[in-house]
Amino acid sequence: MKKTGFTLAEVLITLGIIGIVAALTIPTLMQNYKDRAWATANKVFVRRLEEALKTMNTQQTLAGYRNTADFVDELSKHFKIVKTCQNDDLMSCFEDKVIWGNEEVDMTKVKTAKNFGQDDWDTDIVGVQFANGTTGLIAYNPSCTEKPFTNQYSGTDCLAILYDTDGFRNPNTQLKDLNSINVNSLGGSNCAIELSDGTCFGAPFTPEPLTKAECEAEKSNLGIKECNYDSDYWAGAVKACGGTQNMPAQAQLDKLAEDLYQDTNGDFIGNQNNDLAISMGFLVYAPGSFFVWSKEEVSDEISYIRSFDPTCTDSHDYYRDGAFPQAVCLAD
Repeated sequence: MKKTGFTLAEVLITLGIIGIVAALTIPTLMQNYKDRAWATANKVFVRRLEEALKTMNTQQTLAGYRNTADFVDELSKHFKIVKTCQNDDLMSCFEDKVIWGNEEVDMTKVKTAKNFGQDDWDTDIVGVQFANGTTGLIAYNPSCTEKPFTNQYSGTDCLAILYDTDGFRNPNTQLKDLNSINVNSLGGSNCAIELSDGTCFGAPFTPEPLTKAECEAEKSNLGIKECNYDSDYWAGAVKACGGTQNMPAQAQLDKLAEDLYQDTNGDFIGNQNNDLAISMGFLVYAPGSFFVWSKEEVSDEISYIRSFDPTCTDSHDYYRDGAFPQAVCLAD
């Protein structure tokens, strides 16, 4: 009876091929797993933080603090914090070096809200370690206001936070394990979002509206043609950016959409989630949309926005008294 089988040479060749394929694919699979884990951890952290801030808003314990330490003390009642580090010992709660944009930042020099690009807050930073393992640096906005009778209020304008969902573990890198809310600059760089074509934006924010009188008083300096009758959120975005010349054009927001969703000329192509947008600091509303003001002004009532959504994204006009659109400023 004739016996068949593999020779030793054939077995060794097969094992060698399997080893080569594994060496080529396993690192990619591991990196994809890490990216998904970071995105999920960030999404969970943002949701829990917003829930805590909404609870504080409802209980009217969100506003009125003179310093960050008092705010963090109240926050810890709604989002468990296992360790707090005062301003003279921040590195006991956070990494001493991080990668922000393309720069390594010495975090021992980051002490106040000004180091987060919030020049008007005049508060110190406090370090925290949350019970879920996330580490963070927080600065409080003394101008924070409460809106206890609206379910849409998140309270994120009340703080700036740099947080690492991986704690002290590497890579400590922006848009991976390191994310932020209202951190407009860090270590001298105000580029919080860098597009694939090199365009830089500051951190996303929700603008405070200008009244008609406030808008009229500053419109010539800001490059605004006409002012809305009141509660002009677009004008508030222009003021926060320092003028229309520092606001993104529609073409630049188109590029942001392309980087997020591989979108070209308003046609959706890929990506079925908003994890990357959330990691950039955008506040995504259910079922997965957010809106950003552009520099283009149509009339005293209307300016252009770009809507972002994993299934449909385009530019269109929007009433300037709308509170939902966020804003980004052009950065160096």
